[in-house]
Parts: sequence; structure tokens; C-alpha cells
Amino acid sequence: MDAAQQEATARARELQRSWYGEPLGALFRRLIDDLGLNQARLAAVLGLSAPMLSQLMSGQRAKIGNPAVVQRVQALQELAVQVADGSVSAAEATDRMDEVKKSQGGSVLTGSGQTTTGSGAPTVRRVVREIQSLLRSVAAAGDIIDAADSLAPAHPELAEFLRVYGAGRTADAVAHYESHQN
Repeated sequence: MDAAQQEATARARELQRSWYGEPLGALFRRLIDDLGLNQARLAAVLGLSAPMLSQLMSGQRAKIGNPAVVQRVQALQELAVQVADGSVSAAEATDRMDEVKKSQGGSVLTGSGQTTTGSGAPTVRRVVREIQSLLRSVAAAGDIIDAADSLAPAHPELAEFLRVYGAGRTADAVAHYESHQN
């Protein structure tokens, strides 16, 4: 790989970090390990071609263009957490992956497959990821930051919201969300 390709890959991974909280290669490898998948099965569940998954993992391509695929990634992340904490068995995980594969995405904020707490309320992380997904499906991180910069003088709280949820890391957005709840 020449210097220009290395620079482009590094730039793509940094964009992935800003959009998805981490480079997609790391995220997808963790899903593969946690859910006992191979790349071909992960690609099939997400609704991506194997070459597209490979390009996203290697940083040859930065963005997942289809919001429904982003939602499937989020659903698999949540499933992996449930498998890790023992609340979902391996057999149940296989069934749920088939459901994820069939999901069309739908409305970001009212998906029927939401992960909820025992009380039926959506988890904070799920709410935050849905807000991030919605913002990132309408604009790139750089555009969101530009919009935030434009709003900052008159509306600093809105500017902060855009920066945190539209271009920040999920952990920072969760902290922001929690700090603004009663």
C-alpha cells in the first residue's frame, strides 16, 4: 500500500470513528467473535455483500450508505451484549440474527425490535444510538459540525447537541443524555 492509500485508509477509519464510535474493522471483528460468525455470515445478516463488508473493515470505504444496515449493526451490537451477559442463549441469538437479517430498518425511533429494560423503557444506549443514527443518516459528521458552529453563537445548547450526537462518540453522547435527564 502506498502512502496515499495509507492516508486515505487512516482518514476513512477516523471518519468511521466519528460516525460509529470506532473503526468498523474493530466493530465487525468484535461482532464476529462475540456472536460466533464468519465474515460471510455477518455480511449476509447485515445485508451487505462480502466485498462491501471487507472494504468497510479495511478502511477502503468509510461509510455505510444504507441506514437500515446501520440499524442492523446496532441490533447486532445489542445482541452481542445480551449473549455476553447470558440473557440470550446461542440458539436464541441465531434466531434473533435471522430476525435482524429480515428487518427493513423502518423508523429509526420507533423500531419494534428495540432493546428495553425490564420496565419496558428503551435503554439509554439504544436511545442515544438511534439519535446518532438518525443525525448521521441525514448529514456527514463534518456537515453536522459546520451546522453546530453556525448555531453556536445564538443557540449554544443546540450546537452542543449536534456536536455530541452527530459527530461524537457514543460514550460521550450517553453521558450527555444522562446529564440532561431528571
